[in-house]
Amino acid sequence: MLLSVPFALVGGVWLVYLLGYNLSVAVRVGFIALAGVAAETGVVMIVYLDEVYDRRLADGTMTTTRDLYDAIIEGAVMRVRPKMMTVTAIIAGLLPIMWSHGSGTDVMKRIAAPMVGGMVTSTILTGKRHALLGSSCLSILGDRWVSDDTEGAMASRSSQPHFLTSLICHPSLFSAASR
Repeated sequence: MLLSVPFALVGGVWLVYLLGYNLSVAVRVGFIALAGVAAETGVVMIVYLDEVYDRRLADGTMTTTRDLYDAIIEGAVMRVRPKMMTVTAIIAGLLPIMWSHGSGTDVMKRIAAPMVGGMVTSTILTGKRHALLGSSCLSILGDRWVSDDTEGAMASRSSQPHFLTSLICHPSLFSAASR
């Protein structure tokens, strides 16, 4: 979730550099738009992860660290289609601008370049299983605590702060995720 913005910004910086564009107002506008779209895709990840977690918690199937890991995988898989639809629509809409010639296109290309580069790298970097798991784990772990017992039982959700107010990483989940 939180990693989608830096992953996207990296791609925007790379494409702006490769095209030889200076950091103009138009490029800055492109980065602002890119940050907004990347944050939106991060929110989509949170929505899907919370939905799976809440459903499994209500069913009583969220008792071990492995159950949490399975919920992360299920929520991340549910997110693939919305992410790909968003990226495809943005890139398909901006590539004609990148290829166009004529009056005003020099400014429009500078706005579109960070968006195209950022959407490509955001998709590639969050599409990898480990990066997708990393951002998924951070979002779930901030909202949930894993107890220190050997079973790895989950504490109740009602006693825990929201994930946006505390990002707590417990090492037992990462050891389970590396299996």
